[in-house]
Amino acid sequence: MIEWAMAGDALHVMDTDNAELTVVGSDLSVVGTGRELPRPVDETITVTTDELRFPNAVVYAFALGSSARYELDPGGQPLSLPTDEYVIDVDTEIKSYLRFSGRATIRKTDDFESIVVSFPEPVRVVVGLRSRHERPAGTITVSDSPADVASAISYLSSSYKTASPDRTYPTLRGHPPLIEFGDDLEIPDAIRSEHRDSGIELVVPPCYESLYVTAPLAYHLQATVRTTNGADGVGMRPRLRVPEEGVETELSPMPGLERNVERLLRKTFFLDCLVRNAGPYGTQLAEAGLLDALEFDAERLYEATPATRLAAYLETPFDAIEHRLPEWHLATYVTPEYETAETLPFLLDRMSLLYTPRTSELEGQELIERSLTDFYRGGNGSPGGAHSGQVASVDIVKPDLRDARAHGWLADGVPIDVFKSTAAAYHNRLSYLERSSEATSICVVLNDPDMAGEHDDVAEIYRQRSNEVRMDVTVEEGLTRNELAAVFESDYDFVHYIGHCETDGLRCTDGMLSASSLDRCSAQTFFLNACGSYYEGMELIEKGSVAGAVTFRKVLNDHAIKVGSTFARLLVHGFSIERALRLARRRIMMGKDYAVVGDGTHSLTQSESRLPTTITLEELEDDRYLVTFDCYSTRATGSYYVPHTTDSEYAYLCGNESSFTIERTELVSLLKSTGSSVIYDGDIYWSGELWSRFV
Repeated sequence: MIEWAMAGDALHVMDTDNAELTVVGSDLSVVGTGRELPRPVDETITVTTDELRFPNAVVYAFALGSSARYELDPGGQPLSLPTDEYVIDVDTEIKSYLRFSGRATIRKTDDFESIVVSFPEPVRVVVGLRSRHERPAGTITVSDSPADVASAISYLSSSYKTASPDRTYPTLRGHPPLIEFGDDLEIPDAIRSEHRDSGIELVVPPCYESLYVTAPLAYHLQATVRTTNGADGVGMRPRLRVPEEGVETELSPMPGLERNVERLLRKTFFLDCLVRNAGPYGTQLAEAGLLDALEFDAERLYEATPATRLAAYLETPFDAIEHRLPEWHLATYVTPEYETAETLPFLLDRMSLLYTPRTSELEGQELIERSLTDFYRGGNGSPGGAHSGQVASVDIVKPDLRDARAHGWLADGVPIDVFKSTAAAYHNRLSYLERSSEATSICVVLNDPDMAGEHDDVAEIYRQRSNEVRMDVTVEEGLTRNELAAVFESDYDFVHYIGHCETDGLRCTDGMLSASSLDRCSAQTFFLNACGSYYEGMELIEKGSVAGAVTFRKVLNDHAIKVGSTFARLLVHGFSIERALRLARRRIMMGKDYAVVGDGTHSLTQSESRLPTTITLEELEDDRYLVTFDCYSTRATGSYYVPHTTDSEYAYLCGNESSFTIERTELVSLLKSTGSSVIYDGDIYWSGELWSRFV
């Protein structure tokens, strides 16, 4: 639901998630509501004006009379639109669209804080607004019964805003309803009324293991899930049914069911992404040519029912499209028990594949034992004569990981190469949606003067970023236990602790602070860049944080500086905590000593280009370079990106890389204008710092 009000020349908008948007116009006046706009919106307002100002955002313009598509240069170059009829997509906190006829200019202000859409003269503009629906709409109660949980899963897709292939756009998937525990199944009428009958059924054995594994497929297909006891004569094997099309596909029992679901979900989601281009929101997608090879009638399938589309998709062998599929963004390993059901809405909101957790013994070389204690943080020979305390030991296991970019762990054990999450982390994330502030607040804490190198680096990185987005940076040094406790109990968005951690807690000037002694942790995210900080980080999650970076054991001081400074830069440029740490730890040999706890998909800020991008740069002969773009987000599955090169004619699905060969001069221009991480010559750089090497 969208509410709006005019105050002078400002249009103030708010949704039920408490998201806010202010659009300032020049001689702005409202002349009507409810006008048609070829985009899914919750509200439309018709205004007259010759200028509209939005907060900084990614902006696309689509000509309705042709296939012309434009994007505002994130580097600041204005965009001039010739006379035509347009829809402009402004990717603000509340999704915004503008429909008008004529010419227009779109630009960023000099401080990069605002987007200005201006017209040669006052013109009538239809403003469309859509809530991103990040807050769950209601709660479903379930008893300890697989049949109840199956029913709940069936209704989680009630948050979808469409049943067409456009459901692959992340802005058309609202947050699923929550699940809570009770004595009986209770589905509120408001949730039932939003549920669409897709004509698709998933029948699974009455066990949590099968239910959780199939939940992501059921969610995307908006299928009805039910359990079977074999009384229908077909046994206990899971099945995917499309009754109106006479289709019934028998699936493998566990553990083969995991592979079946992965293939079905990746295939149907990908084909939906291609078919949606036949609709009104299509783009020139590089992968779309595959539809012709498959002899798909995209226009017919776009208009078809979900059941008819699925029946057509099932006729396509997985092997025929596997080479074109984006790598799936997220897999979560979930203990198959009743108590885990409450996490399903959060995991499906991120479109995660779900697997049963399995582990094996850790091979000796995967965590190399080090004896360079003179350089360890907290070691006997650390500069300044700091005493050596006992670092908490962590028994690490090796998880059996499937194919995905990122991996989450909702099970027992402390695994490497995944983020270790808890139900508390996801519920905490919701609580921070209610916290409103005009700037991202960061506190850097230096509790050992011998580590001032990292302190100076990260403080400068945060301050530089504050020149581009609203960010308040506080720097503290030499805190006592009470002072450090006050930092964690304050409403900071991010706390970067630099110091030592021992079995009794984080070292302060007057002793150790244990996170368990806090009444509550109000710091949304954190980085405990200290030896063996895993348990303290997990305690901060249970006390109220969403996610944080920690270490498993002792870490080298120079390694900590490299990881800390790189992590800081990536985090404040919109990378999720998991992806930021994964890239940062590539810089050191002992990268597996670092891990993420809590919801690793969580991001602190938004990227300038909506979705964070990593560029891999390879030097070729004749002053040419191979640049490969990798753009994806665990929060925006189904999005697309457009590489910023002169040879780029197409958009690409996030998760699929795109490569181009460019000359040195274009490389310099690319690096100067694109805020991206760059992998070059075995290390990671920020594009704004790397370009001068090629001048």
